[in-house]
Amino acid sequence: MRIVVKVGTSTLAYPTGRLNIQRMERLCKTLSDLKNAGHEIILVSSGAIAMGFGKLNLSERPKDMPGKQASAAVGQCELMYVYDKLFTEYNHIVGQLLITAPDIADGGSRKKNFHNTMDRLLELGALPVINENDTVSTEEIAVGDNDTLSAIVAATVSADLLVLLSDIDGLYDGDPRKNPDAKLIPTVETIDERIIALGGGSGSSLGTGGMATKLSAAQIAVGAGCEMVIANGEKPELLYDIVAGKPIGTRFLVKR
Repeated sequence: MRIVVKVGTSTLAYPTGRLNIQRMERLCKTLSDLKNAGHEIILVSSGAIAMGFGKLNLSERPKDMPGKQASAAVGQCELMYVYDKLFTEYNHIVGQLLITAPDIADGGSRKKNFHNTMDRLLELGALPVINENDTVSTEEIAVGDNDTLSAIVAATVSADLLVLLSDIDGLYDGDPRKNPDAKLIPTVETIDERIIALGGGSGSSLGTGGMATKLSAAQIAVGAGCEMVIANGEKPELLYDIVAGKPIGTRFLVKR
């Protein structure tokens, strides 16, 4: 099975911007084990800006574009260093791809080059780690968020499954942070107006996504024939059950 896993900033880092070492170690161990089982794994990872401002000892995530880009430049080094170190412990090689919107735009030569590179990396047994190129991304060339990016990647490489690991258990019929009676929706067969309306606002203070971007990602993935699951990244080991098709989080089904 070809699987794209997207991890949000809140899964990888503490609110301080510093790395959640224990969780990241468990994530890499689980992904390595799934790869050992014969699955092709592609990781779309947020976290560069958060880790950058943490390492630069800034008090909060920068709000100005140059500040964000400077933080990303520092944080991306930290992010890939840790991924390389952890995956190497399990005898897996990582390859980094930093992309902007024109790199994956339909009809362009860049998208074909991206697809060819991905195919060859997977043929060679490498584990691609993808992030938006935040050091150069501006409004004109930004994908905007890694939920959307991961869905476009999943569609481009004809993935079987896309998993979005976030700080929420899945899609609810209300806002669980405000309504304790909100219920998790385990399966979505059709992404209609009622489902879209459950999107709400933005996500955590560290990241750029929210449920709205995840539902948009689901539309892209499902439209390309790829199932998608939203689940809580607090326990990366849940990926075993998700890949096995067990009812974890919210699963968006493909119409057969």
